[in-house]
Amino acid sequence: MNNIGILGCGNIATKMAKTVNLMDGVNLYAVASRSLSKAEKFAQTYKSQKAFGSYEELLSDDAIDLVYIAVPHSHHYELIKEALNHNKNVLCEKAFTANSKMAREVLKIAEDKKLLLAEAIWTRYLPSRKIINDIIESGVLGNITSVDSNLGYNVQMNERIKEKSLAGGALLDLSVYPINFTLMFFESEIEKIESSVVLDKNSGVDGMENVSIIYENGMLATFRTSIYSNLDRRGVINGDKGYLEISNINNPEAIKLYDVNYNLVKEYEIPAQLTGFEYEVQECLDCIEKGVLEAPSMPHSEIIRVMDICDDLRKSWNYYFPFE
Repeated sequence: MNNIGILGCGNIATKMAKTVNLMDGVNLYAVASRSLSKAEKFAQTYKSQKAFGSYEELLSDDAIDLVYIAVPHSHHYELIKEALNHNKNVLCEKAFTANSKMAREVLKIAEDKKLLLAEAIWTRYLPSRKIINDIIESGVLGNITSVDSNLGYNVQMNERIKEKSLAGGALLDLSVYPINFTLMFFESEIEKIESSVVLDKNSGVDGMENVSIIYENGMLATFRTSIYSNLDRRGVINGDKGYLEISNINNPEAIKLYDVNYNLVKEYEIPAQLTGFEYEVQECLDCIEKGVLEAPSMPHSEIIRVMDICDDLRKSWNYYFPFE
């Protein structure tokens, strides 16, 4: 039985707790919050064996096989370091860190200590990723010319989203998904990135952005994100023989192939899931068992690649976090 410890007791931690409770061979062993009463309530609700009123207490427990970090991404860097220094394998929620410098530092620590360190960007681990890759590799779309995607939710009332000190804004919460949507299917070198941004008038965080990624092979990837309204979350991969439409890039609900005349050719079946989080957890546990130090679905090089793109975008917008 593999023991999981969760740092944080917010919404994303709730989903992970529910996931672990549905999985075989995995035990929700401990949860931690800066508030003991909050941790105890969470533990009671989701049947965790232990509850701690500090992160350090959980990380000091030798019975934990994997730590899942589910706090705002402004705090990922420090907690990843603390977990690694307690010799814990780590699965950290996206965005991995606030910037690339932080990511490089903790990845180096993990490599030196021979510990697993993975990013919980769940779309990378889902079975739908392989389905889409297989369709692309089959050649049925022909030569891929462009990729379009979007992701938006009305989350502007979320205090964390509007707070610069918590690395707020659309980029690290939402744009990481369309960035990954493009990168995990197309690995060609990027020639340049162009973007436009709407900074929130009250908080100064990035509220909406349009981004174009131009690849050296001539392919164009575009995406749009927003913290102000729900977008349709659609992804489209366009080729000269047809196009592939993905409903909800955040967790594909439908994958449909169309020909050049806009006729539906085929709809692909997507496997049932517990919550969708089980795939990242299982891959990490498999890696730990085999002594593998990075998750094949999201290797360290790709973590850095995504963080570099985010850094470059923020630099072009002159948007920095107070702690940088």
